Amino acid sequence: MSKRIKWYFDFISPFSYLQLKRLEQAKHSFEVEMIPVLFAGLLKKWGHKGPAELEPKRLDTYKFCQWYADTHDIPFQVPQAHPFNPLSYLRLCIALGSTTQGIHDIFNFLWGECPPVHQAEAIQGLAKRLGVTHLDQLLSDPKVKTELISNTESAIEDGVYGVPTFVIDEQRFWGLDQMDMMLDFLERGIMIDAGEYARLTKLPYGIQRS
Repeated sequence: MSKRIKWYFDFISPFSYLQLKRLEQAKHSFEVEMIPVLFAGLLKKWGHKGPAELEPKRLDTYKFCQWYADTHDIPFQVPQAHPFNPLSYLRLCIALGSTTQGIHDIFNFLWGECPPVHQAEAIQGLAKRLGVTHLDQLLSDPKVKTELISNTESAIEDGVYGVPTFVIDEQRFWGLDQMDMMLDFLERGIMIDAGEYARLTKLPYGIQRS
């Protein structure tokens, strides 16, 4: 029986884009259920900040992502403003059925073409390119809004606290740097609930910040 492989992402995340490209390069044979979520909703739930909200980390993140993209031959340009509000792009994705092609098209636009994402004409131009009419109507559709909320709630139920995250058999693989571990889990069936891994699940706190 094939495993259900869920991939939670947000277009605001350069790591989501880079992981999607690495997944493409890996030429995998498994099916991935791609689920758009609102990263800000995860941050609010778990009470932490995104990497672009801490100024030193923001710059370091951009530098690392540029290096990573260059190293792995991935087209990459940070948009003209970042962070940006990804809500309209997430809703557009859902309105298009969250298809693999639609997700790639939106990611490639945002992270491959350096668009002025902070301006309305950016998404309007993308929508026109994708053959979308009545954009405002699509983005305000209650069903689309509800699905995005539901996706984010499902991610939280899966214990997801950041993007990108794979969830497979209740195991989480968060971030670009855990991609090899995820592939190992799928391809070699590494037991991450046994041995030393099992001890880690019960590790006590030595101290907790109040």
